[in-house]
Amino acid sequence: MSTFFLFLRDNARWLAGGLLFTFFSSFGQTFFISLSAGSIREEYGLTHGGFGTVYMIATLGSALTLPYLGMIVDRYSVRAVTLFVVPMLAAAGVLMAVSHRVALLVLAVYLLRLFGQGMMVHNAYTATARWFSAQRGRALSVIILGHNLGDAVLPIVFVSLAGAVGWRNGWLIGAATLMLVALPVIAALVSVNRKPRATDPVRRIVDARDWTRGEVLRDPMFYLMMLGVMAPGFIVTTIFFHQVYLVELRGWSLGVFAASFAMSALVNSVFTLVSGQLIDRFSGLTLLPFVLVPLGVACMIPALLTASWTPFLFMAFLGFSNGLSTTLFGAVWPEIYGLKHLGSIRALVFSAMVLASAGGPGITGYLIDRGISYPGQIVTMGLYCFAVSMLLFQVSRRVRARAAIPA
Repeated sequence: MSTFFLFLRDNARWLAGGLLFTFFSSFGQTFFISLSAGSIREEYGLTHGGFGTVYMIATLGSALTLPYLGMIVDRYSVRAVTLFVVPMLAAAGVLMAVSHRVALLVLAVYLLRLFGQGMMVHNAYTATARWFSAQRGRALSVIILGHNLGDAVLPIVFVSLAGAVGWRNGWLIGAATLMLVALPVIAALVSVNRKPRATDPVRRIVDARDWTRGEVLRDPMFYLMMLGVMAPGFIVTTIFFHQVYLVELRGWSLGVFAASFAMSALVNSVFTLVSGQLIDRFSGLTLLPFVLVPLGVACMIPALLTASWTPFLFMAFLGFSNGLSTTLFGAVWPEIYGLKHLGSIRALVFSAMVLASAGGPGITGYLIDRGISYPGQIVTMGLYCFAVSMLLFQVSRRVRARAAIPA
């Protein structure tokens, strides 16, 4: 039996708990909320721009709240946080189902984003980073697959439910599922903290001393790293938000572009697992300078090519980028700032990523309205990725030097 399957067998309960966290976080993710967008616009009398504004306000609010709420994962057990976060996400689903006022819609989306995309994922990543040391990358790569599973399963299920019982009742069923399935199962799985095992490999990656959040905010290296960390959220959200416009510019079929998402999901899953193995072998700091390279290549493809097969090549590199960046940005922080205040630090990082994803579509849309070429904007994003990659080489070297970590 391979070491990977032995790893899965020996750590099944913690990996399953983390994977269910990321799977059920889908209720607060953009792809899931947008399944109700048409019905919401119709019933609330909102235009596309009106609902977009509601969504942006709610998302920005969640991003500003997360650095403060996210600190609870440093103070309470994983199970205790679970018993708070999952019911709050369910309550947000109920509010989405019963509200009929725009103000309540804003509150519902805010809570979905804060407790779904925010706290569910934050709790999962932080707990996994603490439970696993020598196999941190491998463990994170497994639980991140919950996102891909949610992408594949939940849209079909929700659309079928909404067609049968209505979109509001669909949200009520989702809330009931969170309370009756997700809450008891996840709470039971994470009720026991994982302890180091004799079978764990000899530790190779050394975590840094425990920095406080105040120290991190005074560290120049943190802000240089954030130039890279915020890029995927800004770029990927922007390209997907304006995908119809891009398809029109390039003369592609919207159906073909939609079909190319399967390529992204496949490559993403593969490289999520591969990147976990690479992180455990070489460390997150070693891989940090390379994390934006595939995203830079992905940007150049639709900006410069127009052939009908271009979307599939673009999605392949985008899947490569997402698989690498999601795992790496979950694993690298303990190597730089330690474990004691990891929850507070990750909350800052995640909040910045959400802010970037919220701002991208609006900034690029404004530039499009001003007559700035959209393919030209995408090329600029790609060049930014390559430039920041060179900067991250220097950041990685300096962080290693100050912590006396060998290359």
